[in-house]
Amino acid sequence: MQNQPNNISDKIAYGLTMFFRWFADTFFAKRYGHRAVVLETVAGVPGMVAGMWTHLKSLRQLRTGYGPTIRTLLSEAENERMHLMIFIAIINPNRFERWLIIFAQFIFWHFYFFLYIFFPKIAHRMVGYFENQAVISYTHYLEEIDAGRTENIPAPKIAIDYYGLNPDAKLRDVIIAVRADEQGHADVNHDMANQLAKK
Repeated sequence: MQNQPNNISDKIAYGLTMFFRWFADTFFAKRYGHRAVVLETVAGVPGMVAGMWTHLKSLRQLRTGYGPTIRTLLSEAENERMHLMIFIAIINPNRFERWLIIFAQFIFWHFYFFLYIFFPKIAHRMVGYFENQAVISYTHYLEEIDAGRTENIPAPKIAIDYYGLNPDAKLRDVIIAVRADEQGHADVNHDMANQLAKK
């Protein structure tokens, strides 16, 4: 996993990440449940865009060999979608947040689509940094629970079923599972960026 930018393209990816992080911090501060609902909506975009574009590339080139990459990217998108479904069961977004979700997804879809077509390495690196930041945010969420500032409510059934958690699992258990997913996505996207850098 790569955490620090060490060239110009990585610095661009990191700068974009911190720009989006600033928006999240400004809008949600320590309202981590609400932050998760909106950000997981956006987080499902990169895997779908990259998976779709790689699929179309395979069709255009009439070449095999893209299958594992396509499945990995689409699986990432589905995993992020499930994160959203889980947090919607925990935090019911208000009307403003629902409009924000639509706006954020619309803007980010077009932005990432353009970025991925022309600068795929930066796109994957940015997602890697996004996911690194998600790990940090979920760690802070855990700290809020451990400090008693956020109630450690029972885990919703959808999370218990998805992760195979114990029936008496709590919110803390869910966040640990989600955070592990995000770390995995970070590692995968940093690796994809590294592979593209070698070409």
